[in-house]
Amino acid sequence: MSDRDKDVEILVLRHQITVLERELGTTRLRFSLADRAFFAALLHRLPATVLRQFQLPVRPETVLRWHRDLLARRHAAKSRPQRPGRPRTLRSIRLLVLRLAQENPTWGYRRIHGELLVLSIQVAASTVWQTLQDAGIDPAPDRTSTTWTDFLRSQAEALLACDFFEVPTLSGTHLYILAVIEHSSRRIRVLGATAHPTAAR
Repeated sequence: MSDRDKDVEILVLRHQITVLERELGTTRLRFSLADRAFFAALLHRLPATVLRQFQLPVRPETVLRWHRDLLARRHAAKSRPQRPGRPRTLRSIRLLVLRLAQENPTWGYRRIHGELLVLSIQVAASTVWQTLQDAGIDPAPDRTSTTWTDFLRSQAEALLACDFFEVPTLSGTHLYILAVIEHSSRRIRVLGATAHPTAAR
């Protein structure tokens, strides 16, 4: 288009705006988000004094405000975390929580949370509660006293029972034997046998 044709088009567009404003009267125009983005992208770099010379359907201050709003929306979209909510608890921590709960049936989630803090594992008590709840374990079991049977069952793999006894042999010699039994497997291990026990043996 030649400059003359462009000037004619500008005059026609200005007159259309004048007719539109006259027909609408006091009714305000409604602009969609795309309309606001279009005006803001084209006009935000122009000085306010130049914008006031244009025949626009809105005030120049409104166009500049639209541009600020668009920048704020873009910044908020980029700053929004990709995955909303708290980060997922590490699998190793969840497994440790479940192990503590299984080996100590009378412990509640707060006791387990305290044990994790002793191990320098920083998790919230609510995380421990949710982990137990998801696994179908009561997060706050009844605080009953632990029986000897329950204690042995939960600690069987770590418990050993030992005995020191005397056995006569066919030759008449007496042997003194130290034996240990593993509670979990009932396996007996002989740690030593001697005919003359001393503090060193």
